[in-house]
This record gives sequence, C-alpha cells and structure tokens, in this order.
Amino acid sequence: MIDPIILALAAGMLVAAFAYASVGHGGASAYLAALALAGAAPAEMRPIALALNILVSTIATWKFWRAGHFRWRLFWPFAVVSIPLAFVGGAITLPGHAYKVLVGLVLVYAAVQLWMSARMGDEMRPPRELPLAWAMTVGAVLGLLSGLTGVGGGIFLSPLLLMLGWAGTKQTSATSAPFILVNSLAGLAAGFTMKSATLPAHLWILAGAVLVGGWFGAEYGSRRFANPLVRRILALVLALAGGKMVLV
Repeated sequence: MIDPIILALAAGMLVAAFAYASVGHGGASAYLAALALAGAAPAEMRPIALALNILVSTIATWKFWRAGHFRWRLFWPFAVVSIPLAFVGGAITLPGHAYKVLVGLVLVYAAVQLWMSARMGDEMRPPRELPLAWAMTVGAVLGLLSGLTGVGGGIFLSPLLLMLGWAGTKQTSATSAPFILVNSLAGLAAGFTMKSATLPAHLWILAGAVLVGGWFGAEYGSRRFANPLVRRILALVLALAGGKMVLV
C-alpha cells in the first residue's frame, strides 16, 4: 500500500507542475517546499527536486519551442556558463542547516516572484538588445545557485529578463525552460558523480504526477496564461515552507 503522505505529495506536485510549466518553469521550488513541509531530509530534497525538474522542464521546452517562442540567441549566453557551474554547485554538499537556510531564502524569494507574476500580462513592447557580458555573468551566478540548492534557476532568470526588458513574457518562458533543463541535468549528474545523490523508490509516483501536470500546464501556458489564483496559492505555500526551513 502506498504511503498517504506520498500520495498527498504527488497531488500537490501535480498542481505545482501545472502552474510552473505554464510559465516555462520546472517547479523545483514548489517540490522543495512540499518536501520541506513533509519533513524530508535535506540530503533527499535536492536530487528529487532536480529529477522532477528535468521531467517538467523537458516538456515545457518542447511545448514553448513548438509554439515558436524559443530564441537561441537569447538562451545560449546564459546557458554556456551556467552548465559547468551548476555541475560545480551540484558537487558541493552543504551542511544540513546551511542548506535549509539557503533553500528557505530561495523559497521566500520564489514566493514573492510567483505572487508578483500573477499580475503579469503579455506585453508587446520590443525587447532590448541582450548584453553578452552581463548575460554570461548572470548565467554563471544562477548556475552555481541552481546546483547548490536543487532549483533550475528559472525563478531568478525570468524576472530579470522581464524587468530588464531583454524578452517578452512568452520568450522569457521559452528561455527559462531549457535553462532550467540544462542546469538540472548538470546538477543531478554532479550529485551522482560525487555519489552524494540517491533517488527514493517512490520517485515514480511523484514523477507520474508532475508529468501529467507539466504536460497540461505547458500546453496551456504556451497558448495562454495560467490562472493568477493558482500562482498566488502556490506563492503562499512557498512562503510557508521557506519560513519553516529558515526558522526551524
């Protein structure tokens, strides 16, 4: 018989995958939040979040590319430096308390960004030219943070692209999805290389849930935008889990 906690996690992650995939994200921050609320050990959280992130961001990458929103020249300057640094970050195992505080702060930040994104529309202004040096610097920082925490970096990249006017909302989603995918692959590969990553037997249940949620979310988001209410509910969950990790 399947543990009811695992089923509850799967249900929550299905909803999270739908909401995150609709904006081109893999959902790692929500998976980390759910695992934190369920009392998972820090050592288990990063590889699970990265593995699920890979599944959902793969779907989102395909859906947004197929819808015609992906731009190679917007993606590669961030990715070329983020991939090796995500590997470096994934090879580093932080002490349990330090990891919890770092992830907690990331979750609180993600909650703020998710709440603010609920008000976001699809603006039509032309994007600004992407400065190569700045893009590569941002990619390096986000790659390292991605590997250390188990998030793909999209929750940081997306608001930067929008605030600095480097991309519109659809292009931002189409850039974030493959950025998350390559960083998550690098981070998980580092964990297995250093023998610090193990995946639980019940991962297939969580994987099935996020595949369903991610497929429908990416299909919905590549054509239109997700319900703002869903994002705000998720933002509250992230804030609760982030506060729990920082303070407890």
